[in-house]
Amino acid sequence: MSDIDPLERPACPYRPDCRCEGIARLMCEVMDKLQDLHPQRDEDTPEDSSTGLPSRQMVVEALHCLQDVLFPGRMTTELPAEQRVEAFIEERLSRASRLLAVEIARALPLRWKGAYAHQLEHPPAPVADVAAESMRIVAGLVRQLPAIRRLLILDVQAAYDGDPAAHTYAEITLSYPCIQAITTHRIAHELYRLDVPLVPRMMSEHAHGHVGIDIHPGAEIGERFFIDHGTGVVIGETTVIGTNVKLYQGVTLGARSFPLDEHGRPIKGIKRHPTLEDDVIVYPSASILGGETIVGKGSVIGSNTWLDHSVPPYSTVIPKGIEVEVRNTP
Repeated sequence: MSDIDPLERPACPYRPDCRCEGIARLMCEVMDKLQDLHPQRDEDTPEDSSTGLPSRQMVVEALHCLQDVLFPGRMTTELPAEQRVEAFIEERLSRASRLLAVEIARALPLRWKGAYAHQLEHPPAPVADVAAESMRIVAGLVRQLPAIRRLLILDVQAAYDGDPAAHTYAEITLSYPCIQAITTHRIAHELYRLDVPLVPRMMSEHAHGHVGIDIHPGAEIGERFFIDHGTGVVIGETTVIGTNVKLYQGVTLGARSFPLDEHGRPIKGIKRHPTLEDDVIVYPSASILGGETIVGKGSVIGSNTWLDHSVPPYSTVIPKGIEVEVRNTP
């Protein structure tokens, strides 16, 4: 502790009314420098630190509530034995709707204020009543929940049929990472279709961080979809997947390269990712790339395959020229 009267200390060069010293002076210096690096202009720029964006915590809670609606007691929140399923679903759905109405309203201005909107020749017009538009979107999502539930039942069936290690449906809904990822995707995809900025991606990236499966909410995925094991799977925004498709761990459905605009930026809004027709199987660590690549119905893509062109229905695609050496270990 200094014996100097605080009023006799030299004024802080960063805050004239401050008489700090030592570590406190360093704090003032850093705060002064950070102030210019945290502008609050309500603009979608890399440096903007404006508040008012959707809350990650609230979006994830809303997602968990919707997962509980779709898989009561098996996804996020325990269902007490004495509680009726109908009452549980009603409470979870009500909570999700309230949360999403607020968070979607916070996200909607990014439709016309986001960085990409400013790149468009005809950017979207602002919505006059953001709260009403948010409620319309929430109602649209809620209306689709029975259809999403039906799709998820088929996904669970596909997992049981496609995995010889699955002995019960309960273990699939309670433990399989692909079911968490696909449940999240089917919710997020509906919000994506309803033109909600940011919130669907927040949901999908939460699932990505939790189970290691990265599915962009824009991807179109048909019935009876199964990802075995799942770790490291990547499915890009403009991917189209048919019915009864099975992927293994490490599969990438990605873009080969990005066409650039006159400013050297990737052109957005075009198909960049492949299409997999019905009954396709893709084995571990295969990469299927490109918006014009179509994998025909019933095809099998072998492990470690790099595929950047279309193949006809009922093709088998395997790497060529790979040798395996077996040595005798003494």
